[in-house]
Amino acid sequence: MSNETRVRSAVALAGRLTDIRRELHQNPELSHEEFETTIRIRRWLQEAGIRIAEYPLQTGVIAEIGGQRPGPVIALRADIDALPIQEETGLPFASTVPEKMHACGHDFHTAAIIGTAYLLKEREHELQGTVRLIFQPAEEKAKGARQVIASGALEGVRAIFGLHNKPDLPVGTIGIKGGPLMAAADGFVVEVAGQGSHAAVPEAGNDPVVTASHIVTALQSIVSRNVGALDSAVISVTKLNSGTAWNVIPEKAVLEGTIRTFDANVRRRVRERFDQVVEGVAIAFGTTAKVRWIEGPPPVSNDEGLAELAWREAEHLELLPIAPVPSLAGEDFAAYQQLVPGLFVFVGTDGPREWHHPAFDLDERALPIAADFFAGTALRALTELASEAGDGTKA
Repeated sequence: MSNETRVRSAVALAGRLTDIRRELHQNPELSHEEFETTIRIRRWLQEAGIRIAEYPLQTGVIAEIGGQRPGPVIALRADIDALPIQEETGLPFASTVPEKMHACGHDFHTAAIIGTAYLLKEREHELQGTVRLIFQPAEEKAKGARQVIASGALEGVRAIFGLHNKPDLPVGTIGIKGGPLMAAADGFVVEVAGQGSHAAVPEAGNDPVVTASHIVTALQSIVSRNVGALDSAVISVTKLNSGTAWNVIPEKAVLEGTIRTFDANVRRRVRERFDQVVEGVAIAFGTTAKVRWIEGPPPVSNDEGLAELAWREAEHLELLPIAPVPSLAGEDFAAYQQLVPGLFVFVGTDGPREWHHPAFDLDERALPIAADFFAGTALRALTELASEAGDGTKA
């Protein structure tokens, strides 16, 4: 392919992916509701002659490219769901659905991997194996990856790759790091039960609001006194609900929040101490408390060999690979990594706001860059995995 033809092809791809991303952005759907998004993705893939692999998923799409030559199966994953946020960007292609927005950039991820599919389809005859494309629902609920696994779509996969846009990195930058990259994200609900009374005579009851307030304060000591200085953990109480009137001490107070950790031992220790602190404070104030845990995804921990492979591809494409600072945000891509080697990377998008902000946006010039990077990484991974097998077939 001549340089002139390559440039024309890149420009055409950029325009097409921008159109796809904007159509998705205007029509966001929440977790488990991505029915129209699923229809759109299927149509865009089928129009390019890419075969759809039928798996028992209500929403989401699995597709495949390759298989014409023997070799391993690798997977590329994009998430497709939006968030319950009212958009405040003022963009001409802003969400047309009230209280729903692609405020985390999953529209970017979907469009980028569709672009990767287009590029791989053009080179399908070169593939030493099969690329399985996973357009996953319900990432924001941390349930979609498990649904994909339960459907059987990960069976036979030797390695899996995924991405997240990163608004604090410039376009052309790829964040690649072996080991921990994103945190385990557990949720909690604490119900404190006391005894109500008139606010003028608190001695006649047992105030759960006072207990809850002391629990919030006491929980902060866990990280500073039970987690090593070289380890990481965050405990955030994000909701505290109690009472119905200004002059009534209520019967109950409810706390909610999240814990973020990178290490399995730290995760276990923090949860143990959390239970002990809650119980101890409640007893000290003559109340009772129950903790309910909301199990989140484990940490995203990248395969070192796949990280090295992707780094080489980024350099080959004259992009800027960097070792990113790990994020305490959670990602259910980690569920795949419990079963097969995986690599999750950050793609620089130079955005004005962080994830989940109502004014979140990104630089769409990163779309063809991401598509090109993942196409090249997929080709490289298939070639190297086939070589490791020795005969081009699955090891």
